[in-house]
Amino acid sequence: MNRHLHILGICGTFMGGIAALAKEAGFSVSGADEAVYPPMSTQLTALGIDLHQGYDDTLSESIPDIVIGNALSRGKPIVEAILARNLPYSSGPEWLYREILQQRHVIAVSGTHGKTTTASLIAWVLEFAGLKPGFLIGGVPENFGISARLGDSEFFVIEADEYDSAFFDKRSKFIHYHPRTLVINNLEFDHADIFDTLGDIQKQFHHLLRIVPSNGTVIVPANDTAIQEVLDLGVWTPVVYLGLDFKAQSLKDDGSEFKVYYQDKEQGTVHWNLLGQHNIHNALAAIAAAHAVGVPIATAIAALPEFKNVKRRMEKKGEAHGVSIYDDFAHHPTAIATTLQGLRARIGSAHLFALLELGSYTMRTGVHKKTLPPSWLDADEIVIIRPNPDWGVDDLIAASKRPVTVLDTLEAIVEHFKAKTKVGDHLVVMSNKGFGGIHQQLLQAL
Repeated sequence: MNRHLHILGICGTFMGGIAALAKEAGFSVSGADEAVYPPMSTQLTALGIDLHQGYDDTLSESIPDIVIGNALSRGKPIVEAILARNLPYSSGPEWLYREILQQRHVIAVSGTHGKTTTASLIAWVLEFAGLKPGFLIGGVPENFGISARLGDSEFFVIEADEYDSAFFDKRSKFIHYHPRTLVINNLEFDHADIFDTLGDIQKQFHHLLRIVPSNGTVIVPANDTAIQEVLDLGVWTPVVYLGLDFKAQSLKDDGSEFKVYYQDKEQGTVHWNLLGQHNIHNALAAIAAAHAVGVPIATAIAALPEFKNVKRRMEKKGEAHGVSIYDDFAHHPTAIATTLQGLRARIGSAHLFALLELGSYTMRTGVHKKTLPPSWLDADEIVIIRPNPDWGVDDLIAASKRPVTVLDTLEAIVEHFKAKTKVGDHLVVMSNKGFGGIHQQLLQAL
């Protein structure tokens, strides 16, 4: 195959994954982005992909495939040039289905929280079972060391988010994937930049249910009202309920040990390294998804102790002067709460600091302002870098039952923790951004 694929917005996690898959599939791949920097630029260059800093509006008509990332919008010169010259283009999800997924058994993991971890778990369980799945995941599963590969079987695992596909296609990305096995982990309001209400999100999920075949499987929690409301609109596929068909009994408060039941019959016990009741739920979803494609439950249980979590999911970055520092991707009150609950159960009464960057659009605009203070009750002290725009963090301080400090710079944060931390303390950094490399700055300073 000598077709040339040019990707605009190539350095995003999803588009970078598409680039890697295209290269593996035999395409000649090039791409451009406004910000080309490591680690994604290093990974793509190592694959032999030609990268350009900034967008060139003089594209050659000879490029047969142009993929436009959802970060690009009308008004950008490159977009206007493509439209004016009537060049062929598609969204990343559309291209992915057409070229990679169409002949595969797609296992899609959707929902507000836990998509990356659950997709990584499923991919690992299938790998452990000898099925060699393909995957595209919005993180780097440590068992594989890469975020995307074609695989060598009919199965393809994909993290399926509800964000829009492109400036010209406002359907959720997951609509394009045509899953045969679908996991919906949970459903809450998020992405306030593209959705006005939870109902808007539920509509997209119902569109997704409409294309899951009747000989497929839909896997959902039994106690999620928002998901049940979507199912009530119509579902044409057998539904497996987590909490009814598959159950887990936690044996330790920190979530590191639990029993698995299927149809009320005990299947085995998992001892593993992940923390939190939310990760037990993620594991149960992975076991159910693997079972749906023929992997014995006992095999899935045996795989879990060897699972290595995804980077930035309660990843211990190091220890300095007796202070343990963790990095976590949590950027929604529910995720913050479950992350802190899991760590609290592991460390007992040790002093726990939570450092937050309110990086997502939904957080930056204050949508979750009322639900943030209850989310951090398992921490002893909270530090927040002042959001921009500042939507009134004084309200957070007033509503919080834990001490909250708001600081303006990374330097001030480092100095704060130099003065406040002592041997035996734990500090978890939570953000969906890079947070300016604060983790290494803290380790060095302490």
